[in-house]
Amino acid sequence: MGGDHAPENIIHGAVLALGEYPHITKMFLTGDTPRIEAELKKHGCNDGRIEIIHTTQVVEMADSGLDAVRRKKDSSISRAVDLVKDGKAQAVVSAGHTGAAVTASLIKLRTLPGVERPAIASIMPSLGKHWVLIDAGANPDAEPSHLVQNAIMGAAYAECVLGRKNPEIGLMSNGSEPDKGNALTKETRALLSATPGLNFRGNVEGHDIYHNPPDVVVCDGFVGNVLLKTSESLAHAIFAMMKRELMSEFRTKIGAALAKPAFKRVHKATNADESGGMPLLGVNGVTIIAHGGASAYAMKNALRIACETIQHAVNPHIIEAVKRHHDTTAKPANSHPSS
Repeated sequence: MGGDHAPENIIHGAVLALGEYPHITKMFLTGDTPRIEAELKKHGCNDGRIEIIHTTQVVEMADSGLDAVRRKKDSSISRAVDLVKDGKAQAVVSAGHTGAAVTASLIKLRTLPGVERPAIASIMPSLGKHWVLIDAGANPDAEPSHLVQNAIMGAAYAECVLGRKNPEIGLMSNGSEPDKGNALTKETRALLSATPGLNFRGNVEGHDIYHNPPDVVVCDGFVGNVLLKTSESLAHAIFAMMKRELMSEFRTKIGAALAKPAFKRVHKATNADESGGMPLLGVNGVTIIAHGGASAYAMKNALRIACETIQHAVNPHIIEAVKRHHDTTAKPANSHPSS
C-alpha cells in the first residue's frame, strides 16, 4: 500500500511480472483486500499464484521508520517482511516509505553475520559501463567502518551480479586528491587503503562517475541518496529539454525522427525504471527498495531484480566476503612471553 501511486501501479506491475516471469511460483500482495481485488479485476487477472494478505494499517510519509514498525505492525510493509522472516517468501519489494522498509528489514530479518548496517545498492549508468552506488539512502549517518563494509558488500554485488572480476572501488569525495573530503571521507579513505583484498582506486568525484567510474562507488546514505535523485532528475530534464528543442521547428523534427532509435537506446540506458528497484544489502533476506513514484513498468522490473538477487545468491557472497575481511584484519591473540 506504500508509494505515490499505490496500489494501482504496484498491482499493475505485479500483474506484468506474473505474465513475464513464469519462474515466480508465488506472489503475496499485502494490503487492503477490496482495493487489491479491484485492481486485479481491472487488469483481468485471476492468476492462481497470487495470495492476498489483508492489512489494516498504512505507513504515512510523516511516520518515522522506527515508529512505523513499532506502532503499525499490521501495515503492508511489516506483514510483507514477516513473510520473508517466516520463510513463506524469499523477497519483499516495496515502493513505500524507505525508512520503514529498511527498519522493518533490519529489526525483523537482522543483519548478515559481521554486517553492522545495511546499505542500498543502486546500479548506475555511465558512458562506458554500469557501476554500483552504495549506500543510496539506507544509512545517512554512517561511520567510517560502515563505509568499509559498504565497499565489501558493493564489491561482492558487482562481482556476482555484474560479473566484475576483482571490482575496482572508489570513494565519493569532492576531489580525487588524497587530502580532499570531509572528516568521514578522510578517515574512510585511510581505512580502505589499509584494507587487504580490496581493489581500492582512491577518491572519485562527480567528473569521474559518468566518464570513467570504478565498479563500485562508496559513500554514506545521505550523499548517495542526493546523488541518485539528482542524477535521475537530470536525466529526465535533459530529455525534456531535447524534446522541447527538437519539436520547436520543422527541420529539427525531421532530425528527431531520423535519430529516434538512438534516443530510445539512450533513454533505456539512463531510465531508472529499467532497474525498478534497489537491493538492501546486508540484511538476512532480500529486500528491494523501489521509488515512491515508481511506474507499473518499474515495479515489474523491481520484481525482476528481486528474482535475480535470489538467483545470484548475493547474500552468501556477502557473508563470504565479510568473513574473509574479518579473518584477514583480525588482531592476533596476545602472546605471553615465556618465563
